Amino acid sequence: MRLVLASNNPGKLAELQSLFRPLGIELVGQGALAVDEAEEPHATFIENALAKARHAAAASGSAAIADDSGLVVDALGGAPGVASAHFTMISRHDSDDREAHRRRQDAANNALLHERMQGIVDRRARFVSTLVAVRSASDPEPLVATGRWAGEVLDSPLGSGGFGYDPLLFIAALGKTVAELDATTKNAHSHRAVAAAEMLALMRAHWQLG
Repeated sequence: MRLVLASNNPGKLAELQSLFRPLGIELVGQGALAVDEAEEPHATFIENALAKARHAAAASGSAAIADDSGLVVDALGGAPGVASAHFTMISRHDSDDREAHRRRQDAANNALLHERMQGIVDRRARFVSTLVAVRSASDPEPLVATGRWAGEVLDSPLGSGGFGYDPLLFIAALGKTVAELDATTKNAHSHRAVAAAEMLALMRAHWQLG
């Protein structure tokens, strides 16, 4: 079965390809099918994920899955939340390819988070991932799974792996930031791994896969 991922993020695609391998699903990024990114105007992860999944399914004529995820910081009232990828807006340089721009965006987002957290004692935060899968754009019964990964925001980044806010979220149980974890460990513990495990169970039960 082909499942279109409603994202152009190669890191997210790689993570989910590994996590969904047990079902034998061919997970294809929407960019490979020339599907444009959907609008994400909503205030919650689940609404944005559903909008993206339906958009990718309609444009590709295939089943689709979307992940809307972000960092939720208690002391910031849940920010950056659904705006995590664009916590601060930066202009795109003419010389930037997609990944160069994403790296600059990540750096700007992390800098703004660091600024907002100055003087704050409560550093509690969590990564949240909501996955929504649809068999078609008009599927009346989307599958929905959510995972959370609790940690705390550091004063300065550590590690060079991952993407986004990974260098700033310290996972006490593992004694490392997310950016310091190898891919196997990250895929075993992450918010996306928790959501994916739940989604696998839903697909087996309701889509008769695996």
